[in-house]
Amino acid sequence: MRTTDHEPQSHLRTTVWAAALLALTFAPASLSAQPNRSQPQPRMQQPTKPPAAPVSEAPNVLVMPNEDYRIAPGDVIEVQIEDAPELSRIYRVTASGTFLMARLGRVVAQQKTTEELAKAITDGLRKEEYLKDPQVSITVKQYNSRSFFVQGAVRSPGVYQIEGRPSLLKLLSLAGGLDESHGATAFILREMKSPSGGASGQGTETKAAANPQSAGADANNDDGENYELLKVNLNGLYQGRLDQNVRIEPGDIVKIPPADVFFVAGEVNGPGSFPLKEGTTLRQAISLAQGTTFKAATNRAVIFRDNQETGKRQELPVDVGAVMSGKKEDLAIQANDIIIIPNSRGKTIGSALLTAFGVNSARLPIRY
Repeated sequence: MRTTDHEPQSHLRTTVWAAALLALTFAPASLSAQPNRSQPQPRMQQPTKPPAAPVSEAPNVLVMPNEDYRIAPGDVIEVQIEDAPELSRIYRVTASGTFLMARLGRVVAQQKTTEELAKAITDGLRKEEYLKDPQVSITVKQYNSRSFFVQGAVRSPGVYQIEGRPSLLKLLSLAGGLDESHGATAFILREMKSPSGGASGQGTETKAAANPQSAGADANNDDGENYELLKVNLNGLYQGRLDQNVRIEPGDIVKIPPADVFFVAGEVNGPGSFPLKEGTTLRQAISLAQGTTFKAATNRAVIFRDNQETGKRQELPVDVGAVMSGKKEDLAIQANDIIIIPNSRGKTIGSALLTAFGVNSARLPIRY
């Protein structure tokens, strides 16, 4: 059988087309992996003028619609002027309430709204004949004069910069709400200014309208700062007692302590630690511990209690059986109380019961 000369050429054409197809298939991947050296790399543009002060992103700002914010010392503002980028920059308001601006010198910003400050800068530039029709806009970047501190058992503790005068309920909402471990009382530490500088915020209004418990202004430090401690019942607030929804002032420190606890150990069915609610009594404490066992010597129970004045531990013998049956008056439980129900067969309170709750048995040499 004869082979014509056309057959090798046909095979050759097929091989060439296959190679070309493979090259086209894998060419994009290979080309994309190679840098494009024909195109010049873009040049990084350097800013003409750095900002006057480093500014971080401010937290969410709660704006009160019933009032316009007035700039105060410590605030950080951004000045933007159309057709004048050399004057557009970020400024921090000094303690004197001013900031230094090119062409205008020292500009007063304190107690001005953003619109009032923009108008003052516009008038100044027009008077200096620097711009014929200046277009000025002012933005407050940081409300440092409106800082509120939230600590303790909230979901997002920290410093919040808020425009206006928020209520306690709004501030707690901004902090994510109360944590599950929160106690029943909120403590508000408020700085009291000297008589020459006026009272701090609306302290008088708070006491008269909201009437929270006040510990007075007896917290003095070496710097001469006086503080007032206000107490708010959180249980009452969240149950609809809006008289407890006090107004929070800039600089206030709101502390939400975790809930206090007490302990029940010994011959009870459910020993352990329990959250202390306001008004908890011994009868309720034993009920929370699921009652006493049949081996309990209820007439020889004891409550170990810390004396807040002396710092020493008190030992309070108590007849739990008589209290539970109503023959004796019920007792109020305090924070960190340790209620021990001994065994009727034993004559001592075992140290194991005490050390289980972090109590040093050497400090409690009691025998019954």
